[in-house]
Amino acid sequence: MQHQPVRRLLLNMQRAVAAPTRNPRLAVVLGRLLATAFLLCFATGLYSHFLQQPLPWMRFPTQPTNLYQLTQGIHITAGIACFPLIFGKLYTVFPNLFQTPPVSGLKGLLERASIALFVGASLVEIVIGLLNTYQFYLWPFGFRETHFALSFVIIGSLAIHIGVKLPIIARYWRKGDGYGPELAQTADERELVDAPLIDAVPTPLQGAPGVRQAAGLTGRLFRWIDSTPSLDEPRVAVAPITSVRAENELDEPRIAAASIVSAPVAAEPIDPDMAAAPRTRVRSSLSRRGFLATIAAGVGAVVLLTAGQSFAFLAPLNVFAPREKGIGPQAVPVNRTAMAAQVTDTAIDPNWALSVTHGTFSQRFSRADLLALPQTTVDLPISCVEGWSQMATWSGVRLTSLMALVGAGSTAALTLTSLEKEGGYRVTQMGPEYVGDPNTLVALMLNGETLDIDHGYPARMIAPGRPGVLQTKWLSSLEVV
Repeated sequence: MQHQPVRRLLLNMQRAVAAPTRNPRLAVVLGRLLATAFLLCFATGLYSHFLQQPLPWMRFPTQPTNLYQLTQGIHITAGIACFPLIFGKLYTVFPNLFQTPPVSGLKGLLERASIALFVGASLVEIVIGLLNTYQFYLWPFGFRETHFALSFVIIGSLAIHIGVKLPIIARYWRKGDGYGPELAQTADERELVDAPLIDAVPTPLQGAPGVRQAAGLTGRLFRWIDSTPSLDEPRVAVAPITSVRAENELDEPRIAAASIVSAPVAAEPIDPDMAAAPRTRVRSSLSRRGFLATIAAGVGAVVLLTAGQSFAFLAPLNVFAPREKGIGPQAVPVNRTAMAAQVTDTAIDPNWALSVTHGTFSQRFSRADLLALPQTTVDLPISCVEGWSQMATWSGVRLTSLMALVGAGSTAALTLTSLEKEGGYRVTQMGPEYVGDPNTLVALMLNGETLDIDHGYPARMIAPGRPGVLQTKWLSSLEVV
């Protein structure tokens, strides 16, 4: 009995946040969408990671040429969509936070631990991922390594959570399986529950003793979700409230109601159960629809207003994304400028030459030498890990031609070195699938003009299907390995 005050507190808090939108069916629906978004992020994130840090045996497709543009665009867009989905999911299961007892057995411990780990890791993952798209770093740890490690934590904890909740997921998977009660309490538990604080108090209950209503913007939002009347809902004149009681497992408030306004008042009181049941069902249905409409609007807004940096047909709607197509030198965005890379002097040095080495044989090519070689023009996108991308027209020397001049075949792999003084991508590796592709160029021109220094003058690498960070700018040397 010494724990009764704590139990009473938990039950009252659980009852206070109960609403028609907080039920197992909606939790399953949002859980499916959230799991899909995270699995998309995980798969496309793995692809991006191994493109940048491939294992020795890995080979990647170079066609279609915009493959990375597509996969990374999906990665960033799905990650942004996770924000309204995860908050919506947390909203639907919030009463479970106050269940009593808090943990029951090994299954309960696994459930609580997995969901705590999943929610914590997920929030950190999507927040730092979003900030990375703005190249805004507030943390002392390395983003790429942490983002990669957290993805496995999220998928692992998600798998455990799904396994534990599988019976509930199976029960409420289909729409026809119903919604179930938003709150199910035993008779013993209901005896401990005091008058609740609920998000949206129905008009007939607002004067009931002990009933308080959430205020402010949150209160108004919940009142819209939970209490928006239907246009075709019967108008009911409500008699003074005499009692409030719970109905079996649904635990929904019932009211004593009079007759419909347009009809004469009946001499005998109408049974409150018969009068209130249709209204309760209409309210619950509207609550669920309003809630799902809110989540759908949130997902649609964040996707449509940011995906324009990745997908050209959505470019006119790009409001929040950090990059806009057509903005930057030569109408192409830039992540790292020549000043940031500290190459403003070395890049314009008239003595610059590209060194191409194959074993003991090495040859140097000035920019004039490169321009004197046969030139090829290709349309390839710049697709960055931050999610933005843009198609551009590049002209320069095919890499296969340079390889032939130093006696290397198309199956060679390369080490690319930039003029940059420091940085994680000053030295990068290029696999033979890219070296041998005819669309891979040592680019000298962009969109019909001499390469701007911020785009890699005097020469840069451009290859199909590669992340922008691997499209090395300000080339200094190529070495066959």
